Amino acid sequence: MNIDELKNTWNQDDSFDETPEISTEQKNKINLPLEKIRKNMRMEFWSTIAMFVFAFAVIALSPGLFKFKFYISILIASMVFVTFFFYIQFFKLYNNMSNPLMKTYDSLKDLLYQFQLNKQYYLSFYLSFVPFLVCEIIIVLEFIPRPVPLSNLQVATTLIGTMVITMPLLFIIGKWWFNKFYGKYILQVEDLVNELKK
Repeated sequence: MNIDELKNTWNQDDSFDETPEISTEQKNKINLPLEKIRKNMRMEFWSTIAMFVFAFAVIALSPGLFKFKFYISILIASMVFVTFFFYIQFFKLYNNMSNPLMKTYDSLKDLLYQFQLNKQYYLSFYLSFVPFLVCEIIIVLEFIPRPVPLSNLQVATTLIGTMVITMPLLFIIGKWWFNKFYGKYILQVEDLVNELKK
């Protein structure tokens, strides 16, 4: 085999590695759902910050025992830390969606994989608030004065009942919220990627 044949073989092998580029029309179709996802991510990020600022403001301005306010503040600060961890993952996805190099079929397939991964993060994010909710209930049960103190059975029933109700409820709410703000747009991207496959 001479050098020219080797060059031809090399060039043919390279051509198999190339992935087809997406046309301008297809890019425009894909950009619409991606922009809606980005917009919803921004809205959710800022509303989460506003919610935490509001929570700290309410605690700071409300009258009450120092211990009660301090414990609740520490709990909310811990929630901020957990939220920050999950938002780091969401920001990675946000940046990847904004990437101008996303113009091949393979890069879109990778984005769909990231969507599925972030869906799991999203549901985990909601479920991670169950322990915080239980701690808040314990603090409220311990510090809110009552005319008649709760019995041990009432305290146990309240805590167990809260966990039994809130865990499935948080999962359902998280799934519904994700589908409403992200899921339908992800399905649009999936449909467009399937069209490109044909």
